[in-house]
Amino acid sequence: MTNVAVMTDDALLASVRELTHRERVATVHLISALAELDSRRLYLGEGYSSLFTYCTQALHLSEHAAYGRIEAARAARRFPFILELLAEGALTLTAVCLLARHLTRDNHRAVLDAARHRSKREVERQMAALHPLPPVPSSVRQLPAPETRMLSASPSSLGAPPIALPALTAKRAEVIKPVAPERYKVQFTISRATHDKLRQAQDLLRHVLRDGDIGMIVDRALTLLLDDLLKKRAGETHQPRRRRASIAKSRHVPRAVRREVWRRDGGQCAFVGTAGRCTERGLLEIHHVVPFVDDGPPTSGNLELRCRAHNAYEAQLWFGAWR
Repeated sequence: MTNVAVMTDDALLASVRELTHRERVATVHLISALAELDSRRLYLGEGYSSLFTYCTQALHLSEHAAYGRIEAARAARRFPFILELLAEGALTLTAVCLLARHLTRDNHRAVLDAARHRSKREVERQMAALHPLPPVPSSVRQLPAPETRMLSASPSSLGAPPIALPALTAKRAEVIKPVAPERYKVQFTISRATHDKLRQAQDLLRHVLRDGDIGMIVDRALTLLLDDLLKKRAGETHQPRRRRASIAKSRHVPRAVRREVWRRDGGQCAFVGTAGRCTERGLLEIHHVVPFVDDGPPTSGNLELRCRAHNAYEAQLWFGAWR
């Protein structure tokens, strides 16, 4: 095995690209073989009741990995074009699992081509356009209290009261999922205090929103929140003042300059690497191209948006070796 610690940066990058290609090719070969194994039902002779059981118990794949590869194998048996897209990296296993149930003999080429190099969210929007669902009715319900389990007493703790521990439950993850073009299902858990604020907002808006639609209330709240955040972070304002001259020796970035930089960079990290521009839109910071300590002025020509990681990265490049 090659010692990656002694590789040059260029060699390491090239090696990672080559290893990714090999893994992709190996995955395609595995999926193709699983499709044939499934068609022959060879897992039965091996003592397994299903292909899923065979993958998890004989091949020791995780349940998630087994599901993705089986779904892809069965879809590829119907539409071999999937294997070509997987091999070239134009389609991921996640995308195949999302698309599989919507593919037909007539539409599979167009649907698969439209999903080339798309993210999971983009593929979900594509599926919602193909098969839109009706709007999800607004609802608020109280979740059951978490169960508890009793800690069994050890011999040394006989006579002590049992200790109640919360049961291990699956984390309730937030859900944002398209159900139709321009329509999304949103699901999350809120505290009692937030619930009370929501109910109060419904009551105060009854004269405008008679049905108390939660989606409309959230939209109004987000509009106000974004307006406030853009004022603070991007210097946005409905009544811009005349731009004042920047003070060269000051770290302060005037609001008008922040606004100009934010609009120019489109609210996205402006770092450009060898593979293209960074796509990050979160944790953005104002970056001095020439640092302030080296007399870089707080002007739009010397300021750009950077995500936190690239801001730190460029500071390392400027002030010292990146290691």
